Amino acid sequence: MTIWSEFVQEAPKIAAVFERRHQATGHLCMLATVRADGSPRISPIEPRVFEGMLVLAGMPNTTKFKDLERDPHFCLHTATVDPMVGDGDAKLFGTVTDLPDKRLHERFAQALFDESGFDIRGQEFDHFYVADLTGASCIELAEEKLAITIWKPGQGERVVRK
Repeated sequence: MTIWSEFVQEAPKIAAVFERRHQATGHLCMLATVRADGSPRISPIEPRVFEGMLVLAGMPNTTKFKDLERDPHFCLHTATVDPMVGDGDAKLFGTVTDLPDKRLHERFAQALFDESGFDIRGQEFDHFYVADLTGASCIELAEEKLAITIWKPGQGERVVRK
């Protein structure tokens, strides 16, 4: 399992682009999941880095979480508004693990409240998904060419220019 803190060490370039874009959009990303019929679903989500993990939490009983319960594979893409990707963009690939630790949920809810004022303290989580990253990439403009940085666990980052 490659959790966020390990990913940051192995893929610092991609992690930096992800974090920059994640902050610039107010934490908004697009989550791709697999529907019951095998077709893709794209949904907005506001993932959070918490205690060294990338957490995919949100409103209970949403279809995206039903998708993840059935098939844990996902792709998370930073929200892109610039077709020239001047500020870059990043994609993370992996699977999720549902952590039922109520004390972890309480700490997360308190941290979310402290950071944003959004209050879910005292509420039960139906799911608390943590990302196990299996791949990632980012795109940046470098010298009027695209620089695509690709990462796989244990292989470090490599750059392809187009």
